[in-house]
Amino acid sequence: MSEASDPRLPDTRRGQAAPEAALSVPPSGGPDPSVAALSRLRAVATVALHFGTDLDHLDFRSDRTEAIPSPASLAAWVRGAGLWAKATRIRWRQLLRLEEGAPVVLLLTNGTAALLVGRDREKGVAFVANPLAPEHAPTMVDELRLSHVWHGDVLLIRKERRTSLDEAPFSFTWLMQLVLRERRNLREVLVASLSLSVLQILPPFLTMAAIDRVMTHHTLSTLALISLMLVVVTAYETLLGYARREIVEVMSTRLDARINVHVFRRLLALPVEFFERTPTGETTHKVSQIFKIRDFLTGKLVSTILDVFTLLILLPFLFWMSVTLAWMVLAASVCIGLTVLCFLPAIRRVYAQLIAAEVRKGSLLVETVHGMRTVKSLAIEESRKQDWDERVAESGHARLAAGRIANWAQTITTPLERFVDRGVLMCGAYLVLVAPAGTTGITTGSLIAFMMLGGRVASPLIGLAKLTQDIEEVRTSIWQVSEVLNHPTETAATRGGLRPKFAGQITFEDVSFRYPGSQALALNGVSFSIPAGTMLGLVGRSGSGKSTIARLLQGINRDYSGRLKIDGSDLREINLTHLRRSFGVVMQDNFLFRGTVRENIIGGRPGLSLDDVVRAARLSGAEEFIERLPQGYETWIEEGSANLSGGQRQRLAIARALIVNPRLLILDEATSALDPESEALVNANLLRIAKNRTMVIVSHRLSSLVDCDQILVMDKGAAVDLGPHDALLERCGIYRQLWQQQNRHADRGRQPHLASIAARR
Repeated sequence: MSEASDPRLPDTRRGQAAPEAALSVPPSGGPDPSVAALSRLRAVATVALHFGTDLDHLDFRSDRTEAIPSPASLAAWVRGAGLWAKATRIRWRQLLRLEEGAPVVLLLTNGTAALLVGRDREKGVAFVANPLAPEHAPTMVDELRLSHVWHGDVLLIRKERRTSLDEAPFSFTWLMQLVLRERRNLREVLVASLSLSVLQILPPFLTMAAIDRVMTHHTLSTLALISLMLVVVTAYETLLGYARREIVEVMSTRLDARINVHVFRRLLALPVEFFERTPTGETTHKVSQIFKIRDFLTGKLVSTILDVFTLLILLPFLFWMSVTLAWMVLAASVCIGLTVLCFLPAIRRVYAQLIAAEVRKGSLLVETVHGMRTVKSLAIEESRKQDWDERVAESGHARLAAGRIANWAQTITTPLERFVDRGVLMCGAYLVLVAPAGTTGITTGSLIAFMMLGGRVASPLIGLAKLTQDIEEVRTSIWQVSEVLNHPTETAATRGGLRPKFAGQITFEDVSFRYPGSQALALNGVSFSIPAGTMLGLVGRSGSGKSTIARLLQGINRDYSGRLKIDGSDLREINLTHLRRSFGVVMQDNFLFRGTVRENIIGGRPGLSLDDVVRAARLSGAEEFIERLPQGYETWIEEGSANLSGGQRQRLAIARALIVNPRLLILDEATSALDPESEALVNANLLRIAKNRTMVIVSHRLSSLVDCDQILVMDKGAAVDLGPHDALLERCGIYRQLWQQQNRHADRGRQPHLASIAARR
């Protein structure tokens, strides 16, 4: 598609200049930072839309210190949406030679942005559009005019041509690709390692010369020269060693940061149902195996690979000095490697048992800590101790079995390792003493030099053999981590899809849904429709499907049958992030994060002020108790909200849902934890809260739903009836029965009337 044929982009053929053109703002008098920021975000969103990705500038997250989004922040935002992006600097000629078909974001010197939407190479001009005024014609500029406001900074955006590492399955191959990204550091480490390997050759040969010549001929001048050379070599070894360790440390830190960022992002991308089905302790323990993988990548693996370079350099010198002794070193090292390989199946089995036992132990620990209040209230400490002792014993047996296997392997290989250190020396000494002079080519000095080099060669060989054992342990850890990270994510649903402006009409058309692993339908052919601005109540007995409807509306479960529409758009075609941000949700048991009251109400949404917080708190009825807190809105909320009552937590959750003024609001048993006074306060505000928005209220307390426009009665996953309170009392037996059960004492005066209604039916 060319830019001229895309209706979302300015038409480059409509004109060449306009007073509101992209380059009308002089670079010296830059615009307001908020205008500049909006200009850059709109420009990026326009290019992303060209590739079918709808970006909302309100979703942009950047460093709070940035008044204007930096090129790096913009590129990261685009990559997060699944596109390829790169911030770079190019010349005018390169700009004209860029591939046709997609607009290019020009980052201007005054902080704003412009869109390159066309170019004419023959005339040497480009067409630039203002992202804040797409209705105006692009401006035709030449190199001289553009140079006044642009110094070459651009943001290039295109579709990702291959699967990025962020989306690739977690595996050992993925880890190797991550390591290979550090090509520059790897080259520098390789050069340093080769240099060190060369330098390691000199000291043994200098020592050989000192023994064979200096001690034989008593030449002090030669000794002084050899000593000076050893000092110089040692100095170079010290400096190169420091440089290599520094580079490895930097590379390790970068790898560690990338792995941690990737793991956390993948966890956030997992659907809610994964965390509902998987114990928290099991998840955290499996993910914690990433640290063992990290230590292997940045520790044993790097050091062993570096030692292999030393091996490749030194091994030819060993054969040059003594073929017989060199083959002895190689034979012993190969035997060590074969021994380790023989133990690998047993090691694989016991380590799998060990990790499974550790997962169960960690799961029990996290579950107990998380439910400590329940443990104390039920006085079941002894029961939990017994369970913990069993898990510890199981883990201990598995760890002992793994240790014994490793001990047997170490025991068998120890004599072979000692042979490399001591046996080769004895064999060399025998050759020096017994063999005729000159037949073996080895002298006393060369024997000592061989032992100095042989130790440095044998160590990498032995380390390389034992690396297979470490790889087996890491392979098991990778399998554990991949069980979590390779679970299907919501990434595709959060990047693509429609981003409509909601009015609030909700339609269910023959919707059925079954939870994974369940035989019964949670929803069975539910059909109903409510117009925008309706306050809908959901009632029914426990397990009737009320909360399931709320979950489907939030997109938590998407594998339902039938059609669920919001304002005529199928919910599964709507961008998931946009959908959830358009909903305000208050659940029965809401989680508050560690932080201030203000931070919890804002909920991490940038651009909201204290006035917005106060408005939401007043609407939810939370203002009256917040003002009594020690620091008001800056009062710190402890972990688990221990310093707040249940009603206070619930009102803060309602305020957090209202802070963005959502068009659709879900209250799922939101008033169940409130005391009568707080509940009355929230109920009194419901009509104000419901103004200009659609509300879905799930509640067992029918008294809180009397003022609803429509009430949907659910029973065994089916929609039984839909209507206002009075109509349901007359025609719906289930609703009438629930009402009588809850109001038999407070509404005795109406009982004869209800009985007569029932008799007539």
